[in-house]
Amino acid sequence: MKIIKKHISIRKVAFIMLLTLLCTVSGRASVKLPVLISDGMVLQRDTELKLWGWASENESIEISFLNKSYKTTADSNGKWEVSLPPQQAGGPYQMQINDISIHDILIGDVWLCSGQSNMEIPIRRVLDLYQQEVSQINNPYIRHLKVPLNYNFEKTNDDLNGGSWKSATPENILDISAVAYFFAKELYDKYKVPIGLLNSSAGGSPIEAWLSKDALKEFPSDLQTAEQFAQVGYIDSIKAQEKKIANQWYSTLNQKDKGISDWFKSDLNTFDWGTINLPGYWVDKRIGNINGSFWFRKDFELPASTVGKPAVLRLGCIVDSDSAYINGKFVGTTSYQYPPRIYTIPLGILHEGKNSVAVRVINSIGKGGFVEDKPYQVIVGDESIDLTGEWKYKLGAEMKPLAPQTFFQYKPMGLYNGMIAPVIDYPIKGVIWYQGEANTSKPTEYSALLSALITDWRMKWNRADLPFILAQLPNFMMAKKQPSESNWAMLREAQSKVLEIPNTGMTVNIDLGEWNDIHPLNKKEVGHRLALCAMKIAYGDKKIISSAPRYNSMVVDGSKITLSFTEIGNGFASTEKLKGFAVAGKDKQFVWADAKTEGDKVIVWSDKVKSPLAVRYAWADNPEGANLRNKEGLPSSPFRTDNW
Repeated sequence: MKIIKKHISIRKVAFIMLLTLLCTVSGRASVKLPVLISDGMVLQRDTELKLWGWASENESIEISFLNKSYKTTADSNGKWEVSLPPQQAGGPYQMQINDISIHDILIGDVWLCSGQSNMEIPIRRVLDLYQQEVSQINNPYIRHLKVPLNYNFEKTNDDLNGGSWKSATPENILDISAVAYFFAKELYDKYKVPIGLLNSSAGGSPIEAWLSKDALKEFPSDLQTAEQFAQVGYIDSIKAQEKKIANQWYSTLNQKDKGISDWFKSDLNTFDWGTINLPGYWVDKRIGNINGSFWFRKDFELPASTVGKPAVLRLGCIVDSDSAYINGKFVGTTSYQYPPRIYTIPLGILHEGKNSVAVRVINSIGKGGFVEDKPYQVIVGDESIDLTGEWKYKLGAEMKPLAPQTFFQYKPMGLYNGMIAPVIDYPIKGVIWYQGEANTSKPTEYSALLSALITDWRMKWNRADLPFILAQLPNFMMAKKQPSESNWAMLREAQSKVLEIPNTGMTVNIDLGEWNDIHPLNKKEVGHRLALCAMKIAYGDKKIISSAPRYNSMVVDGSKITLSFTEIGNGFASTEKLKGFAVAGKDKQFVWADAKTEGDKVIVWSDKVKSPLAVRYAWADNPEGANLRNKEGLPSSPFRTDNW
C-alpha cells in the first residue's frame, strides 16, 4: 500500500507540474500583427522600415526577412517594434515573425489615398467608360488596401478594424478605387516599381474629420465639437433617438403606402394614374414638393428576337431610394441617391410584346425624382429600349420630411483617430488627396484647414517634405448664363493656395466634371494628372509638365488687362477664341469678356467695361466652355484678380 501511495503521489505532482506549464504557455499571448502587416503587403522602398505588433509582456520577437534576422522584446504593455534597414524595390518575398509567416510581400512605393467619395469610388462604378479596359486588367504588382470606415473621438486607434491587401487582378479590380488605380498604373508603367495603395477615404467626409486633436487646436470650434462627441454615451444617445425616429417614419410610410401590396404587378390597371415626363424632379413637374413614396410605371415593347437574351435595366440615378420591378418581379433596389441603378433582369421575366417596369421611389427630404441626362433604358442583348418620356405615376403615401440623420464620421477628428492614426507608422511615398465637396458651404475656411492637415500629417509621419498632391474640384451643377458668385470657385481657390507649401501639387479638373453628378465618371484622367504631379514632385522628374500656366499678376492698360503666369512650360495652346473670362470696373459688376493669348500673356477686355479693374476666369460652379490650357492639353486653374 505504501508503494502504491508513493506512485500516486509522484503522478499527482507530475500532473500538477504539467498543468502549471500548460497554463503558463497558454497564458502567453501569441504574436499579433496589425492589419497592414499581412500577406500581399507593399513595403516602402529606400527608407527605414518599421514593423510592429503585440505579444506577451517581455516576449521575445524574432523576424526573418531576406536572409537576415532581427530581434527585440515586447515591453511591459506587450507592444514591440523593429526597424529594418532600407530595401530596394522587388519581390515577392516571405517574412517570418515568430510563428507567423507573411507571404507575397513586395517592396516598392506606397501611396496614401485619402479624401471623400471621389477617391473612394471603386472601378465598378465607372464601368460605363472603361468596360473594355477593365476586362484586361491583371497586374499583381499594384496592390490596394481599403481601410474600413471607422471613427473614434475618445482616443486614437492602434489598428484598423479590418481590410486586406488585394492585387489588381480580375477577381479584385472592381473593388479598387478608380482614381487610385489609374494613378498607380501610370506610375507602374513608367517606373516598373510595385505600387501599394493605402486607401483611407470616406464618402461625404469634410476635411475637419481627418484632422488630429493636435491640428484642431487651431480651430477651437471644431475642437469643441470633437470633445463633445468624445463624451461617454453621447453618440449612443443620438443613435438611439434617431433610430427610433427613422424606424417610426419608415414603418408609418409602409403602412400608409396604398400601393405596397400590388402596384408593382404586371396586370395593374393604371387608368386613374397621372402622367409625367421623366427624367426630372416631381416638384418641377407641377406635382409639388412632396416627401414620402411615389410609384412610377411604364410599358415597353420587345420583339421576339430579344427573348431569352441577357438583359439589364438602367435607371440612371434616383433621389433618394428606389425598388424596381419588371413584369411584377423584383429586380433591384438602391438605398441612396448617388449610385447608378444597373439591375440585372433574370432570364424568363421578359417576353415578346408588352412588358412593364414599375419603380417605387422614396424621398425623405428635399426634392425627389429622376436625375436628368442619365441612361434610362432596358438593354436586351444588343438592343436598347429607351424609357425616357411619358410615365404613369401615383402617390403612395405623403409624409412630413424626415430629419437628416447624424453622420458621426463627418465630425472633427473622428476619421483621423479611426483611419489615419493606425497607419502613421507605415512608411509611405506620399499622399494623394481628393476632397472638398463637403466643405463648399464654407469655402473661406478651407485653405487654413488643408494647410493644417498637410503640416499635421507630415509631422505624424516624421517627413517634413512628404509629397502631398491634391485633386482640385471639377465642374458641377447647372452652368449659369451670366457671371456670378460661386462657393465652388472659392473652394478651388482655397485649394490652390496651399501650393505655396513646398512639395505640394494640384491637378486641375475643371473639364472633367458632370453638371448632374457630383461623382463624374472620368477617373482615368484624374489619375493621369495626379500621376504627372507625382512624377515631378515625388520622383524628381523635372522634365514633366504637370500643370498648365498659373495666374501670377496683372497690369491694367487702358481698356485692357494683361495677365502674367508662372509655370509656363511649353506655353498656351493655340485656340481661336478663349472663353470663360469676365471683367469688372469700379461697380464690381462682372460681364463676359474677350481674351486672347500673346506669347506667355493673356489680354482681356470687354466693350462694356471701359476701365476694367479685375478679371475672373472660370469663376463658377460649372464654368462651361472655359478653355485656357497649355499645349499638353492641361487646363489652367480658375482664378480671380480681385478679393471682392
